[in-house]
Amino acid sequence: MSAIEEVNSHFSTFPDFVCQKLQIASESFTFVGLKSLINFPQTMYMVRDPLLTATINNLMVIDVFAGLGQPISVQSETIIAEIMDGMLVAIHDASGMGVSIYPVPQPNSRTISLPTMENSIGGATSSFNENLESNITLLRSHLNCPELQVKAYNFGGNVKSRVILCYMEETIDPILLDNLTQKLESNQDLEIATMKELSLILDFSRYSFVTHYMTYELPQNAVRAIKNGKAVLFIERMPFAIVLPSIFSDLFMSEDDMNHPPIYAWLLRSLRFIGTLTTLILPGLYVALVSVNPDVLRFELAHSIARSRLDVPYPAIIEALLLLCILELIMEAIIRLPNSIGPTITMVGGIVLGQAVVEAKLVSNLLIIILAATTIANAAVVGFQNTYALRLFKYLLLFLSAFLGVLGLLSGLLILCAYVAGIRTLGVPYLQLIRAKGDSYE
Repeated sequence: MSAIEEVNSHFSTFPDFVCQKLQIASESFTFVGLKSLINFPQTMYMVRDPLLTATINNLMVIDVFAGLGQPISVQSETIIAEIMDGMLVAIHDASGMGVSIYPVPQPNSRTISLPTMENSIGGATSSFNENLESNITLLRSHLNCPELQVKAYNFGGNVKSRVILCYMEETIDPILLDNLTQKLESNQDLEIATMKELSLILDFSRYSFVTHYMTYELPQNAVRAIKNGKAVLFIERMPFAIVLPSIFSDLFMSEDDMNHPPIYAWLLRSLRFIGTLTTLILPGLYVALVSVNPDVLRFELAHSIARSRLDVPYPAIIEALLLLCILELIMEAIIRLPNSIGPTITMVGGIVLGQAVVEAKLVSNLLIIILAATTIANAAVVGFQNTYALRLFKYLLLFLSAFLGVLGLLSGLLILCAYVAGIRTLGVPYLQLIRAKGDSYE
């Protein structure tokens, strides 16, 4: 059985498989590919035109044919692999020469559109999508300089995925670049289709509470990261840029800040820092002052808090956990519900539910105010991935405050500082200010 017959047998159940013969004068060619990935009318016109021109001008058709693409061995495994990569495979029937031709692709991705997870204030509104070429085009339109390096990697065995690495040679730290490229090059046999698989390839801890990367939809944020010495990864079929490594300043700094006068940029960053402290400290501080250390409050304030909790049957820690659980469910519902009804249902449900639990004397009025402020402050942090860590850390401070009061709250903050001080991503400490500079050790 010839190679073409084996290929036809392999793709016999594929409705989008095309095997087409083309006769140019006395020469016969066979073209195979998938019409779901290849625009066949335009591609065949592109291929046929130079072959007809060679025949009319009495040129060697076989030489023109060889220049249409990359020569390949005419074996069924090679041809199948090229077809699955979206290439058009052409075979000269007389000589048996095979050529892999880059075709006119079939549009299989959405156009460049507005971001869905990020908001741009005074900056560009085009966002990355699932197409790697479109993402590189957007990146180069914002950072078109010769220092921008772009490297391509192919991952996976049966399921192939392309990964593009972008960085600036002048700004990136050599240790960071060596650690990253070494891990990418040594694990190309693994599949990489999700962020979990990427974390395994880069040897990130499964039990890390702090994210090691940032994801951006807006090109200007990815460009700012590259200028600050970071690396950007684009993975096929993922509509965002993955910025490595994530550092402490990413919680407060955004590229949109540069569109404001410097004084306002610093005020916005200070506001985000206050929001971070509010998210972490406020629930635990409430529990500590109500249940363990009420003596540190002024009499009028302590009396007001005690009166609001007069008929609440639970300790402060149970009261706080009950309402926090409800808020977590509301936040998860906002993500899962359709955009047309999600905000309405969660807003109405939150108002009705909050009013009901207060009237039922299950929680106090003050706790409603505190946890609402905490939830709003949590959203002020840059990057949705960072909100997960803050939402988790506040529970640690909450439990320590319930047992040890203000001393437990301070101890918890000390534990968190020690924890994040020991985190490193590809040799870069997490507690960096702006530029990602690696250490000589992991």
